[in-house]
Amino acid sequence: MKKKGLILFTVFLAANSLLGQVLVGQDSTNRVITTAVPFLTITPDARAGGMGDTGVATSPDVNAIHWNPSKLVFLEDKSGFSMSYTPWLGKIINDMFITHLSGYYKITREQAVAVSMRYFDLGEIFFTDEQNVALGEFNPREFTFDAGYSRMLTENFSIGVVLKYIHSNLTGSFSSGGVDARPGSSVAGDVGIYYKKDLLGSGKESNIAFGAHISNIGGKLTYSDEANKDFLPANLRLGTAYTTQLDPFNSLTFALDLNKLLVPSPPVRDDNGNIIRGRDPERSMLSGVFGSFSDAPDGFSEELQEFMLSLGAEYWYNNSFAARAGYFMENSIKGNRKYLTVGVGMRYQIFGIDFAYLVPSQQEHPLAETLRFSIMMNFANDREEESVTDQ
Repeated sequence: MKKKGLILFTVFLAANSLLGQVLVGQDSTNRVITTAVPFLTITPDARAGGMGDTGVATSPDVNAIHWNPSKLVFLEDKSGFSMSYTPWLGKIINDMFITHLSGYYKITREQAVAVSMRYFDLGEIFFTDEQNVALGEFNPREFTFDAGYSRMLTENFSIGVVLKYIHSNLTGSFSSGGVDARPGSSVAGDVGIYYKKDLLGSGKESNIAFGAHISNIGGKLTYSDEANKDFLPANLRLGTAYTTQLDPFNSLTFALDLNKLLVPSPPVRDDNGNIIRGRDPERSMLSGVFGSFSDAPDGFSEELQEFMLSLGAEYWYNNSFAARAGYFMENSIKGNRKYLTVGVGMRYQIFGIDFAYLVPSQQEHPLAETLRFSIMMNFANDREEESVTDQ
């Protein structure tokens, strides 16, 4: 691993630990994948947060630009927007939070566009140098601006793309170890597909949906110079969702997502830092993405351990009240995040609100008591009003 300044290295590890990925220790049996700007993989909204972080194939909503932009075109309303707020690691830090804003507009029945902004405030951090001399305080911040487009290709199938600008300022102008610190920025893209099909003959109205989403494919990000770059958290998400209408007032959805980071697996090194198993992670972005399926030190079995599993369920009464539950699981050597989620939602005319709560399986876990709040407004299509006027 190329040496960076003490400040940069410390803040980089701190940023990754926000996801609970470095809590298992640093040894040869715990090979946690680390990336720059891991906040891009944090669930931004309370609906998905209450369903175990599932979202690639669930019914579309205003936050689809994050989970799978191809779903946007299947939204029934003409336009809408949402704001979500998450106090992050609130059990141990009282001034860290994530805010997510998103909005969409349907150009035609077959086309939709969307924009979003995510802002991550890491709170005040006190910096010192290698001799523990105080350097001052700084408020690290990260944000991303996204713009997406969705196109319906058939009555059941759609595709969507997103272009995003990413900015990360973890250290301000503080430097250490002879390395000049600076903010990092990059450009990345997402692509997703979505398929849904009504199921007939069961005696109940039901449908099944499938989704696939590749996100954060872009250039590596640096906080110092061109010789020290880190991978973005490129991610592959695959999933399905089954919805059944129990009766005219009650419906139930079950969802499953699988995730895998498309970045190099950390190799096993000897005491001198030489690689003894695995591949050198210092390679190009494309080589890292395509090689991420075959570079784990323990081969195919470890590649399977890099998949994260999300399960979720959602109950709706009269399209007005929702109850949600879910479970997220990550392998013990890849981060060991395991938690239950619960949530509720309410809709009244054009207004909606969602809440979610996270319950880790480990006691005293930094993610304990994580809350998410989302509010949204959707504006109905005016086609019916126009047709009445034409008459």
